[in-house]
Amino acid sequence: MKNLKRISFLLVLMAFVVSCVCMKDKNTISGKVESIELGKDGYTARIKTEKNEIYFATISIVNLGGPENYKKLKEGDVVSLKGEIWKADTEKHLKVKEIVSVK
Repeated sequence: MKNLKRISFLLVLMAFVVSCVCMKDKNTISGKVESIELGKDGYTARIKTEKNEIYFATISIVNLGGPENYKKLKEGDVVSLKGEIWKADTEKHLKVKEIVSVK
């Protein structure tokens, strides 16, 4: 009986880990920077994806884990960003945790 409980717990734990790994890709966006709006400790970049979706990406030193990870994007840059996606009314927002690439 103890083995059955252990195996069940292990299976549930593995399912949880797999679901978390799969969710990481859903929190990545790629697109072109259309505009930049400066804020207190960073800025918000308006990103247009290939599917013509608009995201407002909040980029700050604190959310990126320090000044060594912080980059200043420019209008026209093609970027890939990871973070937490949330919606406000009809707008899509991304709290950027990692700047994957800038071209």
